[in-house]
Amino acid sequence: MARIAGVDLPRNKRGVIGLTYIYGIGSTTAKNLLTKAGISEDVKVSDWSNDQVQKIAMLIQDEVKVEGELRSEVQLSIKRLMDIACFRGIRHRKGLPVRGQRTKTNARTRKGKRKTVANKKKVTK
Repeated sequence: MARIAGVDLPRNKRGVIGLTYIYGIGSTTAKNLLTKAGISEDVKVSDWSNDQVQKIAMLIQDEVKVEGELRSEVQLSIKRLMDIACFRGIRHRKGLPVRGQRTKTNARTRKGKRKTVANKKKVTK
């Protein structure tokens, strides 16, 4: 099994698809990496030789920010936004959608489970 950047790549998938299992590598970056390594996109991960796996691992290490390093950078960026209290930072802090989506309806993923607000009961005499 090919293990790159601490991630086990799926053996039965094509190389381009397999590389996208690494956080920080999308389809375009995967295609570029395979082109630089001189490996066909259609070759499955199980058919890669050890030399090819090492070549891809070195390319990723040198050129692309992935996994833990990228995750910490993203978290620091969000923390910076919250510290300077800009609009986006306030939305992150409140747990609301950040990029201008409506919140009257939808936005359940970001807001969480519904919290029912009860109506005031009328006072009986």
